[in-house]
Amino acid sequence: MHEWALAESVIKSTVEYAGAEKITKLKEAGVVFGELQAIDKEIFVFALEELRRQFPAALTCKFKIIKEPAAFRCKACSHKFALKGLKKTKDEAEFIHFVPEMAHTFLKCPKCKSPDFELVAGRGVSISYIKGAK
Repeated sequence: MHEWALAESVIKSTVEYAGAEKITKLKEAGVVFGELQAIDKEIFVFALEELRRQFPAALTCKFKIIKEPAAFRCKACSHKFALKGLKKTKDEAEFIHFVPEMAHTFLKCPKCKSPDFELVAGRGVSISYIKGAK
């Protein structure tokens, strides 16, 4: 059910930003979902549609969902690499999806083989842009 809370936060943030920037008609907002963020897209989109009725300024806004791929940066050699394409079993992929910190158990930097890396993209929910008319 956290999709509803996230949807409400996205709408409130979009409306508040529009007000601060004196945007009178919201047209579109880009909502970024990290690949490793456990969100049911259908529930989130449904929640956006239902909750936007409570915010008249958001009625004209189209919320575009953008998926951000998971990416890591090796602390040993600074190599940046994506989750996609790394060798992992189906179970390992599921563990990493639901508990991203598990990546250190199953993955290594493809360049230097170090297990010491950090997640630099693909987690969380954010607003990447807001379009509207003043």
